[in-house]
Order: sequence, then C-alpha cells, then structure tokens
Amino acid sequence: MLEAKCKPTVQPQRRLNPTLKEVVKKEVLKLLDAGIIYPISDCKWVSPVHVVPKKGGMTVVKNEVNELILTRTVTGWRVCIDYRKLNDATRKDHFPLPFINQMLEKLTGHDYYCFLDGYSSYNQIHIAPEDKEKTTFTYPYGTFAFRRMPFGLCNAPATFQRCMMSIFSDMLENFIEIFMDDFSVFGKSFEYCLTNLSCVLKRFVCRHLIY
Repeated sequence: MLEAKCKPTVQPQRRLNPTLKEVVKKEVLKLLDAGIIYPISDCKWVSPVHVVPKKGGMTVVKNEVNELILTRTVTGWRVCIDYRKLNDATRKDHFPLPFINQMLEKLTGHDYYCFLDGYSSYNQIHIAPEDKEKTTFTYPYGTFAFRRMPFGLCNAPATFQRCMMSIFSDMLENFIEIFMDDFSVFGKSFEYCLTNLSCVLKRFVCRHLIY
C-alpha cells in the first residue's frame, strides 16, 4: 500500500557494460521462462536494474607500491532492482521478525536438528493483481513487471515472515522455528526429528513451496 500523497516515478534505465548487460539478460530470461515476470509497456512506476558483485572468500593482492592488501574475491554478479523510490512511497509493514537469540534459546535442549534453506523464497509469494505494475523494471532489452514478490521491496521480509508463520502456525514452537526462509526442525530423538521433518515437507508440498 502506498502513501496517500505519493507521486509515481518513472526512472530511466542505467548504462551497463557488455559483460553486465549479458548477466542481466540471462537473469531476465530465466525469470521470464519461469513465469515470474512478464513484459509490460504502460505503467506509472518504473525502477532501474542494478548489478552488484557476489563476494566470496578473502585473498591477498599487491597494490601499486607492492604492499600486500587483504581483499574479497568476486565470485559472480547479483542482479537487483533499485526500488528505493517505490520503497520511499510505500507504507511500512511493521510485522515483527523473530529475535535470533530467543529462537536459539527455544532450540536448546533438543538433540537433533534439521535445517532447511529456501530457494528463491520471495519469488514464491504471489503479488496482488493491482500491485504488479508497481514492480516494473527496465533494462536495455525491455520493460517487465513481477507476478511474484521480488527481492528489494521494503515490505518483502515482513510479508514473507507473516506468510510462513500463517502456513506453519500449528507447528511453530512445537517442533519448528522460522526466521525468514531459514527453517529449523527439531526433536528429542532421531525418530521424532524425522517425523517432524516429514510433517514440514508435506506442508511444503501441500502449499506448493519449494525448499
């Protein structure tokens, strides 16, 4: 939901060098093939694509005066949408995220754990039809909007947490803890842990979630 007096913003595409242009093109085609985005031409909100490096481990390199400098290695590129203008105009969702220390306290006392990490978690949440065009982004090969929730929206974490807590409400604190797309399933014995994990996986299948 947007603030009452906000004005839509159409931002131009940003220049990309040939390497990054190809990175963005591959990501857009992947999202298009998966049905997560669709082409759009007429929209009031348009945000630009932004590419940032994926940082890996640390390495040592020499600078111009032959000194050894510790630096991070770049393992690839991450394609993002710069939704700052849209986020500024968005009414904030104050749904609370769990405290990590409290979650860890609840996990203590159990001997067996299973940890599940989400796969493109936000993209599994469908966007209301009237809000899809607000997610429009532009890049050198076209303009597209999301059918499912993208990364970068200010309310995405709260929305995802609310959805997961609703879906697994009967299991929470009994044998599962959820923080965003990280699931911790636990049990006092190996058999109980497997039984609990089976319940969680069946719920994933029932709700068409991919983990």
